[in-house]
Amino acid sequence: MKVVSVETTPLRLPIDPPLGSALGAIHELGCILVSLRTEDGIVGENLVFTLNGRRLRLLRQMVDELADLIVGQDAGLIGGFWQRAWKDINFFGHKGLTVMGISAIDGALWDALGKAAGLPLYRMLGGVRSRVPAYHSGGLWLSLSVEELAAQAQDFIAQGFRAMKMRLGKPDPREDAARVRALREAVGPDIVLMADANQGMTETDAIRFGRMIEDCGLAWFEEPLPAWDVEGLARVAAALDTPIASGETEYTRYGFRRMIELRSADVLMPDLQRAGGLSEFMRIGRLAESHDLPVSSHLFPEMSIQALGALSNAIYLEYMPWFSQLYRETMAFENGEALVPERPGWGFTFDRDRIAHLSL
Repeated sequence: MKVVSVETTPLRLPIDPPLGSALGAIHELGCILVSLRTEDGIVGENLVFTLNGRRLRLLRQMVDELADLIVGQDAGLIGGFWQRAWKDINFFGHKGLTVMGISAIDGALWDALGKAAGLPLYRMLGGVRSRVPAYHSGGLWLSLSVEELAAQAQDFIAQGFRAMKMRLGKPDPREDAARVRALREAVGPDIVLMADANQGMTETDAIRFGRMIEDCGLAWFEEPLPAWDVEGLARVAAALDTPIASGETEYTRYGFRRMIELRSADVLMPDLQRAGGLSEFMRIGRLAESHDLPVSSHLFPEMSIQALGALSNAIYLEYMPWFSQLYRETMAFENGEALVPERPGWGFTFDRDRIAHLSL
C-alpha cells in the first residue's frame, strides 16, 4: 500500500462573534486539510490549524516539505515515516512547526491504515472502551458576563453534558475567582467544572487565585503559567489541592517526560497537533499510564476520541466543536459520554462540498 501523493488544502473558518480568552480575541481558524492517497485508492485524512490564520502558509509548507519522506513509501510503516521525519527535522529542532508537520502526515497515515483494515483506530491500538466522558469546551469564554456564563452553562446541561470548562484571564484574579464561584453556584455541586487560564498568570498570582477557589471543587485548574515554565508550574501544583492540568502546548514524549519528572501537572493534556500525531500521543498516554497519571485530550474531538478509547488512563475528551462543520459525520453522545465511532480510521470524513466554499 504505497503512498502516491499528499495533498494540502488551506481554508479559513470565521468565528463570529470573536471569542475572548487570555490569549486574545479568536476570530478565525486557519486550517490545513491533508489528503494522503495510496495506490489502492484509499485516502487518509487529517487536519492541523493556526489561531486567526497566523502563519498558515508556513504550516502548509512544512507539511508539503515533509511529504517527500512518505510518497513512494509503504503507508503501513508509520513508525518508519516517524523515524525518518524525526531525523530530517533535527537541524530545525524538535518543537513547533516541524513537529506539527509530522503530526499532519502521521494522522493521515493512521486514517489510511484504519480504512485499509476496515477498523476504527481505537480497536487497532488495543481498544479499552467504546465511550469516553466528555466535557463541553466550546463556551464559557472570558468575554461573557456572569449572567451569560450561567445561561450558557444551563444550555450545556440541557444538551446532556455533565462537565464543562470556563476561561480565566481578568486583570484582577479576584474577579476570576468571583466568576468561578458564581458559575459553581449556578450549576450546582454535581456538575464537573474546569477552569483554564490559557497561560495568563504569574506563579504568585496562580497560587493566590488557586487558594481563593479551593472550595469550589474544580476538577482542574488548567495552564496557569506560560508553557515553558514547567518548573514554576510544578511549584503551583505542589502549593494547591486543586489538580493542575497542562501539556497542550508541549511537544513529544520528551517534553512530557520532563513534566512528569518535575510533577508539573496532575492531569496531562497532549494535543494531537503539537504532541507529534497519533503515534506520539499514544506514547505519551502510555508514559503517563506508567506513572499513574491521567490524560485528557486537547481539541480535535473527532480524532482524539480514537486515541482516548485506546488508553486506560483517559479521563475526559475535550469537546470543542470548532472543526465539526468540516465533516460529513457528527459526534454522538449519551449520558455525558462521547461514543467512539466504529467506522474505519478516524471515523470522520471531510465534507468536500462544504470545504469547497471555505477553501482559499
